[in-house]
This record gives sequence, C-alpha cells and structure tokens, in this order.
Amino acid sequence: MFQFLCEAIFKIIEPVVLIVLKNTGYPKDAVLKKKSIFDEAGFAKEDFVIMFHGVSVGEITALERLVKKTREKFPDSKIVVTTGTHTGQDIAHKKLDETADLVTYFPLDLPSIVRTFLDKINPDVVMIAETEIWPNFAIETKRRNIKLFVINGRISDKSFKTYKLFKFFFKPFLKLYTGIYTQSDDDNKKFLYLGANPETTQRMNNLKFDITKPEVNFEFNKDGARIMLAGSTHHGEDEIVLKTFKQLKVKHPDLRLILAPRHLTRKEEVTKLVEETGFRFDFRSNNRSSMEGVDILILDTLGELGKMYYFCDFAFIGGSFNNTGGHNPLEALVFEKPVISGPSIHNFRDIYGIIEKAEAGFIVKNQGKFFAAADKFLSDKDFFQKTIENGTKVFAEQQGAMDFVLNNILKS
Repeated sequence: MFQFLCEAIFKIIEPVVLIVLKNTGYPKDAVLKKKSIFDEAGFAKEDFVIMFHGVSVGEITALERLVKKTREKFPDSKIVVTTGTHTGQDIAHKKLDETADLVTYFPLDLPSIVRTFLDKINPDVVMIAETEIWPNFAIETKRRNIKLFVINGRISDKSFKTYKLFKFFFKPFLKLYTGIYTQSDDDNKKFLYLGANPETTQRMNNLKFDITKPEVNFEFNKDGARIMLAGSTHHGEDEIVLKTFKQLKVKHPDLRLILAPRHLTRKEEVTKLVEETGFRFDFRSNNRSSMEGVDILILDTLGELGKMYYFCDFAFIGGSFNNTGGHNPLEALVFEKPVISGPSIHNFRDIYGIIEKAEAGFIVKNQGKFFAAADKFLSDKDFFQKTIENGTKVFAEQQGAMDFVLNNILKS
C-alpha cells in the first residue's frame, strides 16, 4: 500500500517536482538520471558491484579516500558512486571519475524508478553516507537481498527534533538496513531511539578524520616568528584577515602572516590589498623560503598549502566569511594546529561540530570575534597548548573509520 501511494502521489506532484529541480540548478540530464533514465551500466551478472552514495559535496569528500582504497583492495569489483545534488555530482566526477566505473545520480525514491535503477546497477553492497533514509530504496534492496548500510552515520541535534516527531514512520524502514554505523556514540543513540536494530548499529567513527599528514619535502625558516596562516581565502575575506593581522601585530609584534588565496587568479587583487597595508611582503613563487625581512608571505604556488600548515602556529580556514561553506579544517588540524573559522561552514559542519565540542578550534561570527580568538592563542600559552592537545586527542578518537568499513562490511 505504501509503495502504491508513493507512485500515485508522485504522478500528481511530478510537474511541480520537475520545476523545482530545474529552478534549483539541476541540468536536464540530471533530472533524467534521477528518474533512472540513463544507459545500462554494462556490468556482467557475475560482477561484484559496490555502490557508494553521498548526497552532496561534504559527503563525497568524506567518501573519496574510502572509494579509492576500495578500488585498491578490491580491484576486480565494479564501483558505482551516486549523489543527490548537482554540486555533489560535479565534485564526484572531478574526484572519482578515474576510480569509479560509474558516477550518476541517486534515483528518486519511487518504487518503479528504484526498480529500474537497481536493474541497471545490480549492486551487491550499497553504502549510504551520513543520514539519508529512503523507504522505497530500503524496501527494494531488502527484497533483492542487497546489503544496505548507513556509514559515517550522523543526525544533527536540529534534525533529530524532526526525526523524533516521525519516529513511527522511520522505525520500520530502519529495520531493513543490514547495518548502521555512526560517527559517534551520540549519533548511535539517536539512531537506536528512532528504531534502528541494536544488534547491527554501532559506532565506526568519522571517515573525514582518516587522513594522513602530507610529506613536507621542503624547508621553511620562520625566523623566530609566530605565524598565522590564512588558507583558501576568497574575495572579501582577505580584507578581514589583513585587518585582524594589523590589530594583532600591535599587541604581538613577532607575528607574521602567510596568506593563501583559494584561487591564484586573484593574485593581483590580493597583492593590491596587501600593498595597501604598508607591511613588507613577498611571494612564495620568488623562491622565498623564510619569513626573514617580511611581515606577510603570499602563498602563490600550487599544491603547497596542505604542507605549509606544518610551519604555522594556528590557522584561519577561508571560505567561511562568505557563502562558500568553508574548507577542510583537518588539513591544519592533522599537523596539530588550532583552527579558527568564520560562520559559513556548512560543507564541513559535522567536522566543525566535533572540533568545537573538543575545543580544538573555534567558529567566530565576525571580524571582532576572529581577533579575540587569535589574540587568545597568542596571549595565553596554557590555553594555546591545551587547544593543541585537544586537537591531537580528537584525531586519535576519530580515526579508524575507513578500516572499519573495509574489514567489517566489504570483507564480510
């Protein structure tokens, strides 16, 4: 009856759904793929097919290393990656086209569309990242004896309030999952409260923390200074960083700044802003390997930001004082560097939630709060050291998620 009602209701609202998809930026081929209108995958019956689903950019970023490790560990398998949003689709193609056998959209959750999708893909294992619960997909995979998992599972406190109201609805569908594996004990309790099977629901930690320090294959002389690194800044953020640096410099004259714009096409714009401050500066591209004689270094080389975090004392993570949604703070935290971010962090909201809770980094609402947080790092040695220790601890607590998936799901 449930599936019949889904089909009937969709027939009525389909025109509205298609208009909404079109108006929210989905290209025409995306809408067709969501309706499972795409070419056959071309997999053989005997192929072992592993499917990963991440709704958008953050989830795909979390899955990237796992998908690549799965290809390495299971070279004969077929790998499918699906997304829910067109931005997620773009990043999936960019990051995983060379690894996956197919990158496409997750189907609209209607029985007929889901059946067509599964007929074309025929997966043996499906892993859905974080929180997506699709009733018809769960019903159909169960009927076909396809293993269905939630991995890296999380439910925010805000979302949980809504889920609780509809616990009666979600409970029977959660029982259909082969396993639900969560980022934290708190997330585990939330899924169990909503009706997940306690025998197949457990903590796995957070995939996003399963990163390793990049090898730092160059030397850089800090010249006895303390360094604030502003990484991946966007238009409108450099002014905030430079104003904060100027204020900090009055109280902490030994402070230096490494400024790394996200896009090197903005080099001229950023250079002009730095010139206006009156501070001495240079470019990394000038073979500059020291802070000697300069207050600001503009990092205008490709591929070095992740390594340069090693040399800073604390970092500001850009893309967070505009609507970009922030960039990955773990690139700094992996080197045990405290982080500060502006309020726009929706691409990495779960990570920032963990970091803030552990007091390993801070989200600030405005430039004034940015200055206060940075000043605290520079003025209070005990506070600064404690923040570093908190970051080291939270990393140790969160790692191991990728091995969990490889050993407990794919080898089972």
